[in-house]
Amino acid sequence: MALEPMTRQVADGAAAAPKPPDARPLTERLADHVPLFSLIALCIVFSLATDTFLSVRNLVNVIDQLTVLGIMALGMTAVIVIGGIDLSVGSVLAVSMMVMGWLSNVKGIPMPVAMTAALVVGALCGTFSGLLITRGNLPPFIATLATMSIARGLANMITDGSQIVGYPDWFSALSIERYFGFLSVTVGLFLVLTLIAGIYMKYRAGGRSLYAIGGSSEVARLAGIPVKRVTLAVYAVCGLLAGLAGVVMSTRLDSSQPSGGLGYELDTIAAVVIGGASLSGGIGSIFGTLMGVLTIGVLRNGLNLVGTSPFVQQIVIGVVIVLAVMVDANKRKSR
Repeated sequence: MALEPMTRQVADGAAAAPKPPDARPLTERLADHVPLFSLIALCIVFSLATDTFLSVRNLVNVIDQLTVLGIMALGMTAVIVIGGIDLSVGSVLAVSMMVMGWLSNVKGIPMPVAMTAALVVGALCGTFSGLLITRGNLPPFIATLATMSIARGLANMITDGSQIVGYPDWFSALSIERYFGFLSVTVGLFLVLTLIAGIYMKYRAGGRSLYAIGGSSEVARLAGIPVKRVTLAVYAVCGLLAGLAGVVMSTRLDSSQPSGGLGYELDTIAAVVIGGASLSGGIGSIFGTLMGVLTIGVLRNGLNLVGTSPFVQQIVIGVVIVLAVMVDANKRKSR
């Protein structure tokens, strides 16, 4: 009993002890910040190459254009962290926006209800992919590829391939009206979601369990984490965010198009990978994804300003993806 106060003091001292400094080599520590350094370098290059890049109007335009991609990238980050992949987000975006347009403009359903239905459709598509993976034991690549094909087909079937045009003024104003000179409702929504996702993945037990699953699903299962249930929830949330991205895209276009989101799945995956996430799972962050989204947006905007062909832009972005994966491979090898 006499030793109890001393034991408590030792424990308190250990708990209060400062964390040891990072003993990794400087190059390895700098590699953790490659997405941020790359973004800064791009901004410097394009600001020197054109006078309009750093204008307020252009920067606001860049942020507006990134909102749809950014919202989808939040969900994709969680999917890649658990070691999965989702090729269906672009098609889920399309079918969600088409359902919203069909309900509101064809069936006369109130717009808020139609918007909610779009979110539900997105979540159901993500749940379908999750069930194929967790219950059907399909690889994520095959499961989400199937969902991509089904969702794109449904998006075209709803109106026989025709777009739906014309929404209420208040709906379109969500991405047009500015507050504080630059902030629209859709951009504000993206920033709030980014903050919530970053806090959840970094500081909450549920978020940390995603990294455990990505590191080793079997070890996570033995540690008491319901791997299948968490995986299903992650894909459902990814689908929900894709549906929300479809709503946001409709506010920008003032229409719903069955071809909407075509190719966005690749851009979404690229943004997460450029942000430092590992396709092997277990590594990634919301901040890194934000840097990846901004990198893609700045790269495309800057190349447009200097008059680069869209075909060349595809090549450049492909090279950037290769470099990002090479950096990740070297980091894992050094570890």
